[in-house]
Amino acid sequence: MIPALFLVSAAVIFRVASAVVVQHGGAGWLSNFAPLAAIALCGAIYFPRKYKFTLPLAALLVSDLALDFYYGASLADPLILCRYVAFALVGLLGLAISRRASLKTIVPASLAGSTIFYVITNFFSWLTDPGYVKNFGGLIQSLTVGLPQYGAPTWMFFRNSLVSDLFFTLLFVACM
Repeated sequence: MIPALFLVSAAVIFRVASAVVVQHGGAGWLSNFAPLAAIALCGAIYFPRKYKFTLPLAALLVSDLALDFYYGASLADPLILCRYVAFALVGLLGLAISRRASLKTIVPASLAGSTIFYVITNFFSWLTDPGYVKNFGGLIQSLTVGLPQYGAPTWMFFRNSLVSDLFFTLLFVACM
């Protein structure tokens, strides 16, 4: 359990540090390159029963508190709740494959988890953000290019999520 606690602590530090670096104009490739979906997936596979969901969600909460303090944001934002639901679903995916966990099941689950998170959060943004037209075209915009004020198309965030989730999942599996 000690290696798992170390990995989760490192994930929180990495998420906060990379967000600060990106915010200050450095390393744009780090945008949305975070280990939390991998922690949710692998935590449900490898952690003891009472920590399968509590530890990954606690890591998300701690990093959210730090980032919200840094950005002056609020945890009361509905998008925050949407992210927690999406990460919980990724954890349920990990729980579903936990009895037959191997690279043959974990790698596709990591890619599926990235996709689940991306679709849910962007769909929610489309539903709630007044910048999106509430039709099929607006939904496609939210899933591909996003809104201009965010500076980068959403597909780039998805690409970074896929790469980071796969990288951190493989790192987590190797450490466990």
